[in-house]
Amino acid sequence: MAEKDLATDTLPEECLLEHSKSAASTRAATETTAKEKTTKETIRTEKPKRKYPLERLRNIGIAAHIDAGKTTTTERILFYSGIVHKIGEVHDGAATTDWMEQERERGITITSAAISCEWTNKGGLFPGASHAINLIDTPGHVDFTAEVERSLRVLDGAVAVFCGVAGVQPQSETVWRQMDKYRVPRLAYINKMDRTGADFLGAVEDIRGKLGGNAHPLFLNMGAEDQFKGLIDLLERKAYVYDESDPNGMKFDVIDIPAEYQAVAEKYRAALVEALANVEDRIADKFLEGQEISTEELRQAIRKATLEMKFIGVIPGSSFKNKGIQMLLDCIVDYLPSPLDLPPMHGECDEKTVDIVPDDSHSPVGLVFKLMTDPFVGKLIFYRVYTGVVKKGMVLYNPRTRKQERVSRLVLMKANDRIDIDQACSGEICALIGPREVVTGDTLCDKEFSVCLEPPTFPEPVISMSIEPKTKADQEKLALGLQRLAEEDPTFRVTSNAETGQTLIAGMGELHLEIIRDRLFREFKVEADAGRPQIAYRETITQKAEGEGKFIRQTGGHGQYGHAIIKIEPLERGKGVEVVNEIVGGVIPKEFIKPTQDGLMEGAQNGVVAGYPVVDFRARIVDGSFHEVDSSELAFKMAGIFAFKEAMKKAKPILLEPIMKVEVTTPDEYQGDIMGDLNRRRGQIQGMENKGSTTIINAFVPLEMMFGYATDIRSLTKGRASYSMETSHFEQVPANLLSKIVETASRAPART
Repeated sequence: MAEKDLATDTLPEECLLEHSKSAASTRAATETTAKEKTTKETIRTEKPKRKYPLERLRNIGIAAHIDAGKTTTTERILFYSGIVHKIGEVHDGAATTDWMEQERERGITITSAAISCEWTNKGGLFPGASHAINLIDTPGHVDFTAEVERSLRVLDGAVAVFCGVAGVQPQSETVWRQMDKYRVPRLAYINKMDRTGADFLGAVEDIRGKLGGNAHPLFLNMGAEDQFKGLIDLLERKAYVYDESDPNGMKFDVIDIPAEYQAVAEKYRAALVEALANVEDRIADKFLEGQEISTEELRQAIRKATLEMKFIGVIPGSSFKNKGIQMLLDCIVDYLPSPLDLPPMHGECDEKTVDIVPDDSHSPVGLVFKLMTDPFVGKLIFYRVYTGVVKKGMVLYNPRTRKQERVSRLVLMKANDRIDIDQACSGEICALIGPREVVTGDTLCDKEFSVCLEPPTFPEPVISMSIEPKTKADQEKLALGLQRLAEEDPTFRVTSNAETGQTLIAGMGELHLEIIRDRLFREFKVEADAGRPQIAYRETITQKAEGEGKFIRQTGGHGQYGHAIIKIEPLERGKGVEVVNEIVGGVIPKEFIKPTQDGLMEGAQNGVVAGYPVVDFRARIVDGSFHEVDSSELAFKMAGIFAFKEAMKKAKPILLEPIMKVEVTTPDEYQGDIMGDLNRRRGQIQGMENKGSTTIINAFVPLEMMFGYATDIRSLTKGRASYSMETSHFEQVPANLLSKIVETASRAPART
């Protein structure tokens, strides 16, 4: 942000928080401000003693498509950094960060796990300097994408893990988009280089072609598949050859690049220098003049370009075979950002935008990014401290609820283990115990510096089902369990029908709801029956329309009077809902505008086609009238509902169904069977790609047709094919299916 944007005449005094581009200038500016001005609005304290200065802190996430090797990579990082002394394997159910029973049974990550470690580079940009790495291992399955979303919101950098055989896969693209959304600098790690069909340079090209990333190798692989024996460092012009007699990968020889690799190493080193010259002026000047560029200069250029999101360094490795992890750790320290390297976090304070920068002497501000229910301590609140210091026993203010919450304990998370601490400083990630009325996305801060940080956003559920306890005695436990799980997971919704008493749960997929049921049984001791999964259809409009709503009741004494006229118009798919107030001249008093808007939104919860939520429209409140005595908020809310229903009936409403992006990887001989089956499911084949003896088929398929696909694909291919899917978009339901869906919806309990 330009200097003039931070001028004191544009921000309220209590919100002024100076921003600096470097660690040194940040500290100097803060100390000057503290000496010259102290106000009650900004509470300053003596700087705490840190084990690691801010510039030696790395908050990073490990994210990728399912089964790319994130958890195995995390486990190796913990081993080489000395946190664990025995490598835990995912397939054995012994990985440190896969601590849930469901994770260990299925061999997948379901919930993101935070853990901290230390790493000291022997060379690089920070030789001999020990760094703290706060690491979050995220799930790869699309049903648990909320875990990735909220983790990336609070992380400073990330490692995107790719399979050396499959390259970029569907969930890889989703994760990449999430990183772009939150502007997270990243490295790419090409895992599974020991697998048959592994192709490091092919995976790098995949990142460039499918993801648009300016990706270039920092290392090359020496051999591949069962001949993968080491890495070539393009910057140092050295080779690291692993000692095969040491299965833990602790021993490797540093040698000159062998003659057979010299030509390819020089080729890709030259390409690396040229790529850096395109994004870094100092390198460009030397490159054009033909001057020698030192390794130190190249490292600094890589760091700068990575932080500016202009460059992605790529490292090959095999986590399972313990090769490449030490080099990955060196790159994390050298090239990924500290909290000081990133632009300020923006917050809202008194309707003004303010910048929040890391500063231990400032009053605390941080973001709640995850809740977890712990059987021993209750609610665990995962919290990223953006500025200030949070201490045990401190009272923090929640601007959303306008209530204060006491922090009774502070803990550092080590997967599911906890270490009590007395304080957490700016830039750090911890968990709070004590606050009660807190949800994901809340800001907790000092009451005298009330600021709201932007919360993470989450996708809407696409599948729902009814759920009932097996016995009446379980009713209360079921309600408690569902409430706790809904607090933890922003993509899990619970609703109930007042008439039938039926409880409905909604989530991101069959596996998501299956895990919910399993957790209810294991953690809350509730056995529950579930109905058949239902599709979360949507409704929308196709043309403009006007609607009038009147709510008039006369029952002796005060009556009720509300009158609103609205106009609605369709928006592009995915644009959501907009409600605009265009009332002029006070025909509807100001205090009744919000109730009218609330009525519109409530009306949109149940459309007129089949009772599903209405999306992608703009509603404008254009006219109305009121009664001096009888008008009330309730009357205008009802008028808003009536006006919306009338307008929607005139706007040619249609029903939309969720369409899934499906990728199937199958041996060539089953390609025809798979394509025929997808066509029978109303699928639209988008393309095919051959990799070795396998074919990758991409298609769009309605979610309704994908139930039970896991079983069907195993039968079709004798268990040799695999698939993944994620929600892509919504499309109009075909006319021949509409009446059946409407009839089914009319028999089902009303959605509330």
